[in-house]
Amino acid sequence: MADTLNQNNMVNVSNKKRSGSDEWDHHDDFYVTKKSTKSLTWDDPAAALANARHEFGEHGGVNMSIEASATFTVMEPETMRRMFAGELGPDRDFFIYSRHFNPTVLNLGRLMAAFEGTEAAYCTASGMSAISSVMLQLCSSGGHVVASRTLYGGTHALLTHFLPRACNITTTFVDIRDLEMVKEAIVEGRTTVLYFESVSNPTLTVANVPELSRIAHEKGATVVVDNTFAPMVLSPAKLGADVVVHSISKYISGGADIIAGAVCGPASLVNSMMDLHQGSLMLLGPTMNPKVAFELAERLPHLGLRMKEHCKRALEYATRMTKLGLKVIFPGLEAHPDHALLKSMANKDYGYGGILCVDMETEERANRLMNVLQNFTQFGFMAVSLGYYETLMSCSGSSTSSELNNEEKELAGISPGLVRMSIGYNGSLEQKWSQLEKALSKMQEKMDF
Repeated sequence: MADTLNQNNMVNVSNKKRSGSDEWDHHDDFYVTKKSTKSLTWDDPAAALANARHEFGEHGGVNMSIEASATFTVMEPETMRRMFAGELGPDRDFFIYSRHFNPTVLNLGRLMAAFEGTEAAYCTASGMSAISSVMLQLCSSGGHVVASRTLYGGTHALLTHFLPRACNITTTFVDIRDLEMVKEAIVEGRTTVLYFESVSNPTLTVANVPELSRIAHEKGATVVVDNTFAPMVLSPAKLGADVVVHSISKYISGGADIIAGAVCGPASLVNSMMDLHQGSLMLLGPTMNPKVAFELAERLPHLGLRMKEHCKRALEYATRMTKLGLKVIFPGLEAHPDHALLKSMANKDYGYGGILCVDMETEERANRLMNVLQNFTQFGFMAVSLGYYETLMSCSGSSTSSELNNEEKELAGISPGLVRMSIGYNGSLEQKWSQLEKALSKMQEKMDF
């Protein structure tokens, strides 16, 4: 199939095998580059995603084909030498091995880069592999990181235990809201990375991305932001961040059936991570299966619609629960300390996120609430993760933040009874609210709050 141009003059990749000749005049990169993003500016990430190149199937199918091959043939012997020398690569439709680059996975990366507004993206086998690979690429032995005190437990463990032991990379943890504290912790010439979550897990602290990026850049540090809790809601790269990482397993997947991650950032970084000699992604090999990439690419077009409904319901439930006297933490509420900040940074019409927290003060009371919600009124499920179409609930201190010790949890603001709820959209809003109300009434009967 020949290369064709769509209405937005974006090139659809050809399915014809390229020769090794330099005479081929290619029109496009496998990445979303500055050249293609600067000409079209979108305030809405869904619009940017819709404008990304659409990949057709090998025989003209409206859906792309899955390139399931582990290895790729060449038409001329000399081509392989040039590929390994770096003269020919995926930007020219030359592939060596799927641990390096795979066309189907690269297509998903292109879509991720489009809606995050970055030059490039590379998709990995898990969110933690994306985070780990970025940190190992940016930091060398003896390196220093400044990070938020409130992070996903796995990330906290990586920074606190694994990287110091295995790589001699140390981290100073800070209150990400305290800009002066952040500024003092970053040591110019030594600190390589400032790392934080756009909306923190599980306390829902909102990071001031523009100011934090300014502070870090003034001291020569790279800003890495985990945007797992706020895809579409926030665009950290447009706010000044250098690198955006995701656990695609959550909202982007939406089905609680796939483990995957992504690194979105400058093309130079992504290319360095795939370097044959020094690349963390290339050498550690957290490879995404192309069949998984295909499935995820099919789900991205309705991510915006799903996020809007997650966020709409979370705001409605948080508002109603607050009126009932529950201690609700949700940045969409005006009483939340970061409400105005999030409103100033958020993409229009996407709300304030789909996660809310209820502080039941003790783990026992938190467990009672979740038990009633799942086993008596069917409001949701007791399970970790988020972004599913059903509501998922967990007591963070004893689950996804259990890697933190008691002192670290206290510094992070994680109460023993903090119940994190990822609000789903299955069923009608009023139907699910009725189930929530019944559970709360049952709790009141037992004088549990």
